[in-house]
Amino acid sequence: MKEPNPPDESEVQIRRTALYSTLAQVPEGKVVSYGQLAELAGLGRAARWVGRTLSQLPGDTRLPWHRVLGAGGRISLPLGSPSGDEQRARLRSEGVTILNNRVDIQRHGWRPIEHSG
Repeated sequence: MKEPNPPDESEVQIRRTALYSTLAQVPEGKVVSYGQLAELAGLGRAARWVGRTLSQLPGDTRLPWHRVLGAGGRISLPLGSPSGDEQRARLRSEGVTILNNRVDIQRHGWRPIEHSG
């Protein structure tokens, strides 16, 4: 069986642009899961790719990467790690409640249809 061709650079750039422009729309105080962000960006079931791509953002990025969580509102970054601590601090400063390493998706989840317009 032949391996599928790796995506070319322009295709990867298009995917990244879709991801970043969707992420930029997540409002303060709201969160989105990796999978939901992939869906909203038109990337299908690409939660892992989203996670990998966000982990490669430059340190000085203005994108709200801290608003992206694992399934069910779970914070994926380890407690005590510099990025994990930063994510928790940023979310708390936006009024997001964290309990047992989870965010209440019902309360803080971003539903673009409700926030548009």
